[in-house]
Amino acid sequence: MITTTPNPQVLQNKIGLPKKELILEIELNGKMKFENILNVMYNQFGIYHRVLSANIEYIEGRSFGSVQLYINANSDDCRQLELYLNKNKLLSTSVEYICRKYS
Repeated sequence: MITTTPNPQVLQNKIGLPKKELILEIELNGKMKFENILNVMYNQFGIYHRVLSANIEYIEGRSFGSVQLYINANSDDCRQLELYLNKNKLLSTSVEYICRKYS
């Protein structure tokens, strides 16, 4: 049986930190492929996500447009992801998602 060892940084970030539900919007400017961003979010930062909406155009293999993702992550993971997106010159905004429960 082949198993992969999780990144130690991901395991360290997951211990005992409360998670928040966020909606993250990313403006794709052709610098990174959309698929690569999702891959990095999951593999490097351990952030699970759902695509809420995507308006993406591919021109010569580059991704342009905007994407809204639902993520559930702790504040440290969100901060690291924000730094990563800024480093790669991707514009992003996040809004805390609050689900109302009616009785």
